[in-house]
Amino acid sequence: MKTARAQGVGFRSERGPILIALMLSTGLVAIDSTIVATAVPSIVRDVGGFESFPWLFSAYLLAQAVSVPIYGKLSDMLGRKPIILAGIGLFLLGSVLCGIAWSMPALIAFRALQGLGAGAVLPVSITIAGDIYSLEERAKVQGYLASVWAVSSVVGPSLGGIFSSLGIWRGIFLVNIPLCLLAGWMLLRTLHENVERAKHRVDYAGAALLAVSLGLLILGALRGGQGWAWNSPVSIGLFVAGAALLAVFLAVERRAAEPVLPSWVVSRRLLGTTTLVSFGVGAVMIGLTSYVPTFLEGALGTSPLIAGLALAALTLGWPLSASQAGRFYLRIGFKATALIGISVTVAGLLVLALTAATPSVAPVAASCFVVGLGLGLVATPTLISAQSSVEWNERGVVTSTNMFARSIGSALGVAVFGAVANAVYATTAGEGAAPAVVAASGAVFLAALVGGILTVAAVLAMPAVGAGASGKDDDGGTDGEPALAEAEDNTR
Repeated sequence: MKTARAQGVGFRSERGPILIALMLSTGLVAIDSTIVATAVPSIVRDVGGFESFPWLFSAYLLAQAVSVPIYGKLSDMLGRKPIILAGIGLFLLGSVLCGIAWSMPALIAFRALQGLGAGAVLPVSITIAGDIYSLEERAKVQGYLASVWAVSSVVGPSLGGIFSSLGIWRGIFLVNIPLCLLAGWMLLRTLHENVERAKHRVDYAGAALLAVSLGLLILGALRGGQGWAWNSPVSIGLFVAGAALLAVFLAVERRAAEPVLPSWVVSRRLLGTTTLVSFGVGAVMIGLTSYVPTFLEGALGTSPLIAGLALAALTLGWPLSASQAGRFYLRIGFKATALIGISVTVAGLLVLALTAATPSVAPVAASCFVVGLGLGLVATPTLISAQSSVEWNERGVVTSTNMFARSIGSALGVAVFGAVANAVYATTAGEGAAPAVVAASGAVFLAALVGGILTVAAVLAMPAVGAGASGKDDDGGTDGEPALAEAEDNTR
C-alpha cells in the first residue's frame, strides 16, 4: 500500500475525492453561516415573527456547539464515516424542513436540527483530514478547507441576496440538497475505514448532562443583554442551572467507563493550552465578524456589500497563511509558528483599534486581512499539534474539543462584546448615531485586542515540541506525531 506521503495532496491524488468531499461538507456549514442573514427581511415578510428571528441563529449555534463533543467521542468509538454521514443526513433533513417551514417557530426548530447536523460535519471533517494525511501534509490540507470559508464569505451573502430579491428565500435552504447528496455519495464511495470493533459502554448520562448544561450556559451567553437583561431572573436562572448541571456532569464523568469528555483532554499540557488558544481564536473572530460590517455601515454609510467584502479580507488571509503553516512548523516547531501568528494577529487588531476613530474602508480591510493571516498561523499549527499528539482512537475527541472551545469563545465573545458595545453606545448616543457607532465599535475592537493579548499567554504556555518529535510532555501526554502507519491502518 502506498504511504501517505507518496500519495500526494490535491484533487488529482489518490485521496483527492475524499478531500473534495470534505470541502463540500465544510462548505455546507460555511455557506450556511453567511447566507441566512441576508434573507432575514424576506423571511420575516413571509412567515412573520420579527421579534423571534434572532433565534434562527441562536438555535443553530446552540445545537451545533453542544453536540460537537458528543460527536467527537462517537467518532472515536464507531469510526468517522458513520458519524459524518449521519451529520450530513441531519443537515439535509433540516434544510428540507426549513425550505417548507410554515411559521417562524417551525423554522427555528428546523434550524436547530440543521445545527445538530453541523455539529458532526465540521469537526469530523477535520478529524478525517488528520487521519489520512501526514503531519507534513496537514497544513496544506487545512489551507484547502480554510479556502472554503473564504469562498463562502462571498458566495453566501451573494446567493442570499439573489434568492431574497427574487422572492424565493426558501432557496437558501434547498440549495443544500444537492451539496449534501454529493458530499454523502462521495464519502460513501471513497472513504474506507478499518475500525476495530469492540463493545463500548456509551456514556448516555454524561452526554445528556453535557448537552443540557452547556446548552443552558451558551443560551445565557448568546441571549443575555439581548433577549433579556443580564440581571433578570431568566439570565441568572440559566447560568445557575447550567453551572449546577455541569458540576453534576463532572461528577458523573469520574465514574464513567468511557466518559464522553475525558479529563485528559484538558489535563495534558499541550491539549489544555491548545484548547485555550482555540477559545481565544473564536473570541477574536466573532469580535470582527459581528462588528466590522456594522462599523462601516453605521459610520460611513457604506453598502452591505462593501462592508461584507472588507470583512471577507479576514477569510482570505486565513487560508493563505494556513496553507503555508507547514513550512514554518516543520522548521521551527508548532509553538514558534503559533507565536508568529498570534503576534501578527495582535498587530492587526492594534491597527484596527487605533484607526477606529477615523473610519475608512481601506484600513479596516487591510487590518482584517492581517488578522486573518495571523489566525491562520495560530489555528492551524495548534490544531495539528493537538491531533498529532494522540492516537486514532483519541483524535476525534481532541479535534471536537478544539472546535468546541472555538464555539464557546465565540459565544462568550458575543456576550462580552455586546455588553461593551451597548454600554458605550448608551453613553454616546446623544452625539448622534454615527459617532455612537464609531465609539461602540472602537471599544469592541479594543476588547478584541485584549482577547488577542490574552491568547498570547496561552500560546506561551504551550510546550515547545518539534513537529517531528515523539514523546511525553510534562504532564504525561504524548506531544509527538503518532506513527503514520497507525493512521493508514484505520483510514485509507
